[in-house]
Amino acid sequence: MTKVSSNSFENTEMAFIAKTDWQLKKAYWLFRVVNNNKMASLSTRAANLSLRMHLPVKGILKKTVFEHFCGGESIEESKATVDVLSKYKVGAILDYSVEGKNTEEAFDQVLAETLKTIENAKGNPKIPYCVFKPTGMGSSELMEKVQLGTELTEGEKDAFERIRNRYLAISQAAFDNDVRLLIDAEDSWYQTTIDELIYEMMEKFNKTRAIVFNTYQMYRWASLQNIKDAHQRGKNKSFVLGAKLVRGAYMENERERAKIKGYEDPICTDKHATDKSYNEGLKYCVENIDSVELFNGSHNEHSNLYLTELMKKHQIKTDDKRIFFSQLYGMSDNISFVLADANYNAAKYVPYGPVKFVMPYLTRRAEENTSVAGQSSRELKLLKMEIDRRKSKPKL
Repeated sequence: MTKVSSNSFENTEMAFIAKTDWQLKKAYWLFRVVNNNKMASLSTRAANLSLRMHLPVKGILKKTVFEHFCGGESIEESKATVDVLSKYKVGAILDYSVEGKNTEEAFDQVLAETLKTIENAKGNPKIPYCVFKPTGMGSSELMEKVQLGTELTEGEKDAFERIRNRYLAISQAAFDNDVRLLIDAEDSWYQTTIDELIYEMMEKFNKTRAIVFNTYQMYRWASLQNIKDAHQRGKNKSFVLGAKLVRGAYMENERERAKIKGYEDPICTDKHATDKSYNEGLKYCVENIDSVELFNGSHNEHSNLYLTELMKKHQIKTDDKRIFFSQLYGMSDNISFVLADANYNAAKYVPYGPVKFVMPYLTRRAEENTSVAGQSSRELKLLKMEIDRRKSKPKL
């Protein structure tokens, strides 16, 4: 076990302990592509077009970008990834990442698959949480109408009741199987609708501990107050708040829409303000850990280190199950594996699903990497450090 300090996240030997030399080199070349905006854009467009044209590229994609960022095409196929992570005390959160289908049939399919992930996680310490994306359960347009207070047709009322029932079915299954459930965040113009559904589930299922978790995008300046309001609501309604903190993933869309529609930009003014918002969110949750459970979904090294310092300050054990650290599979291994080695609860979001249907997710990952200042460059630097370290290691 190692102690976490400001230098710990430079420990590439621990960061990439699970990777073979070939996997390390492949990751390096993938991030070389991602780090080049034009090359990343051309590559993802070509991949998506090739799949739409039914060209024989699935095998190449699966062995490269898909294999690096995804666990497999199914729960069963993802078990090998789960086992490798578990070997190094890193949990796996299987995330069914099929996107883009906006039909009742598709929503029911996502519901069925999410229930399978809960059944698979039952009694399995390798899988500490399950997760779903709200737009996989219902129409974003309908959720926006509800948020705006628009009068719904009878058909829309029925459709929204089906959304509520899907949330209820998944939350009930999570409760019955003692599996914690993360519900991802979406765009601000229908997030309040999602929040209300989630708090309804928390009131029902989070009486003694957090089963259901809401996600707060801390690049929204209102998010810290939203956490505080939700915590107060939990006190009033006697439930434990499950809070997943992330910085956020839809900044360009949010700002563009605010500009077009003429309302106040919901995003923090700059990176410094976002970092401040995020760290204040961590501080608030830790200071109220008796009634808030925290899931720290961050690739920011400073925020992860700050959380370890907060835990130490408040005499919270490193392996206290009320606090988890998490990063996406295929990224920031220097955070996940180092924290796990230091006995903190660490987990990876592990996307899975058929290659052609997961490509929209992978495309978004590539876009986010190129837009987040320094992220892919940092990955490249660490991968190169480890490749060089292994080359210089004396042969036995």
